[in-house]
Amino acid sequence: MKALFFVALVLYGLAVILEFTGTAFKKDRFLKAAWYVFLAAAVLHTAFIVTRGVIAKRLPLSNQFEFANAFAWGVALMLIAMRPRLKIDWLSVAAMPATLLVMTYAALQPMEIRDLMPALRSAWFGVHIGSAVLSYAAFVIAGCVGLRYLLSAKKGADSRALDQMDYISYRMVAFGFLFLTVVILSGAIWAEQAWSAFWTWDPKEVWALITWIIYAVYLHLRLRMKRKGAVMAWFLVIAVPVVFFTFAGVNTLMKGMHTYG
Repeated sequence: MKALFFVALVLYGLAVILEFTGTAFKKDRFLKAAWYVFLAAAVLHTAFIVTRGVIAKRLPLSNQFEFANAFAWGVALMLIAMRPRLKIDWLSVAAMPATLLVMTYAALQPMEIRDLMPALRSAWFGVHIGSAVLSYAAFVIAGCVGLRYLLSAKKGADSRALDQMDYISYRMVAFGFLFLTVVILSGAIWAEQAWSAFWTWDPKEVWALITWIIYAVYLHLRLRMKRKGAVMAWFLVIAVPVVFFTFAGVNTLMKGMHTYG
């Protein structure tokens, strides 16, 4: 089972190298190879997740390794779903390294399979954590698109291409914001059942709320204030580190009820 994970990790790394090489030297054959290698990595990654779930007899989302692994898979899945449909090959140069980064973080975590803690044995388990995977992955993709917008604007890209990037990033934020709202609401209900309190000011709860507020501000500026362009792209790029801190920094630097996750 571990072989599937590490082969997928190596293939993700190879895909990133090929993508950067093809982009730097404008070699289409390297870019095509990068995409096919990335697809192969994603297939092996999916096989690993399914195998681990079967062996554990539960959803493989219960600890930091499993969540990070699912987070990386979510970013890869969104890239695979979006790139051919929207014809946005340029997204790969940012999304592939993001997948590799989260996958590498997962590789540094303890990988042993453990039984679920009593507090995690709930019908809310899949809803709460699965929604977190989708929301974080969407925010990372939005940040990747924002970064591409800034680089393209600097190179003098035409307004139609920039408008497409702006709209895609907005849609990804809206998608991620919806699922982060599900995360917070389902977490509150689950917390009341497990700990007899809807809100405990646990560090993970606080930073999830901070992340929610940040993207709520983005949506307010985008929808009510009609803000677009480079300012909003910078907003999305700067917001990504907050997502990563909520995901990994809180568990590493702070102690709380979510330390196991």
